[in-house]
Amino acid sequence: MADGIGTELEITEKDLRQWDLLKAFRQALVQRIKPSELHASWSDPRRHNSYVDYLSTLLFALLNPTLKTMRALSQASQLGRVQREVSGGSISLGSFSEAQHLLDPDLLERVLGDLVEQVEREPGSNLGQAWQGWFARDSSLFAALPRMSWALYGGGQAGAINNAVRLHLSLHLLEDKPVRAQMTAGKVCERKAWKQTWEKGAAYVGDRYFGENHRLLGELEQAGCRYVLRLRDESLIEVLEELVVSQADKAQRVQRQAWVRLGCRQRRSVKVRVVWIGLADGSTLRLVTNVPPTELSAAEVGLLYRRRWQIECFFRWLKCLLGCRHWLAESHQGVTLQLYLALIAAVLFQLHTGRRPNKRMLELFQLHQQGWATTEELISGLQREQEREAKRKAKYS
Repeated sequence: MADGIGTELEITEKDLRQWDLLKAFRQALVQRIKPSELHASWSDPRRHNSYVDYLSTLLFALLNPTLKTMRALSQASQLGRVQREVSGGSISLGSFSEAQHLLDPDLLERVLGDLVEQVEREPGSNLGQAWQGWFARDSSLFAALPRMSWALYGGGQAGAINNAVRLHLSLHLLEDKPVRAQMTAGKVCERKAWKQTWEKGAAYVGDRYFGENHRLLGELEQAGCRYVLRLRDESLIEVLEELVVSQADKAQRVQRQAWVRLGCRQRRSVKVRVVWIGLADGSTLRLVTNVPPTELSAAEVGLLYRRRWQIECFFRWLKCLLGCRHWLAESHQGVTLQLYLALIAAVLFQLHTGRRPNKRMLELFQLHQQGWATTEELISGLQREQEREAKRKAKYS
């Protein structure tokens, strides 16, 4: 991640000689997807490119800054080296257009799940095992083209986004990796999409949008989920029992905590715990959770919510560094495939280098891929960037 949490690793030439995201991706596809699960068209002897070639070429476009359109990608597939290492042969625009409708995005979802399982816990973390099941939950809008009518969003007011794709994501807070994702039109409700991913025993951290529906808190309790959500300033709070604030909590600006009920009349919530935390600007942050103070202190509730910012940084990395603002396909299925490939690229970077690269590191990788940087220069540049980032972290820690 551009400014995310990660551990600096000593990178060796041996590591980078094995650094081939496309090769690792192709292996993951073959291991996870059975030919019987594919559309019958992929076994047609008249087809020159396999599904692996098609998906590898799309991933290649995400890693190569010069390829921003399907037409450019089709032209690049006529190059000899691209055919040998990526596409398996030239791919016409018609083949690209057809292939996006013949691949089930659920197949890539399973490949993503397999790769995510290989990402290890952040070394040196001072957070206990109790944090293992916590996920940041949020969504982000990606601007769509006007002709992508399925992604209609907004009412047409001045400055409003009329077409957008929404990526709903659950990010593992301790291991800093995407776990569950959904791609929908921009107008789809975030809470509705979130409910479809609830798992018993999971724990979620969300912003004010997720905390404004007080009835949802009881449904989370029934589903066996824990949560830390931010409350809107106008939320009605009925205090049932004040809780003790320890000195350790006060040191983290915790002002107060209590068992409460939210809302009024028919919209009243179940019994929940609210933590009041003072901010530097004089305002107060109010967080609601169903975890008792014996399991999660008030200071830890605040720390969990602060780490929710990781998902915002992840969205920024996808849009600004990986270049997910350019669509290679315009159908819902094609867009879903592209966003899954972007998530897979993020996990592959994490598996091969221990972290997601920042802008300078990603530029070095791309120059190395294009043959302009030697392996030795890549190693030197990566270590130099890691040293600079370590100094910045030490300065502000």
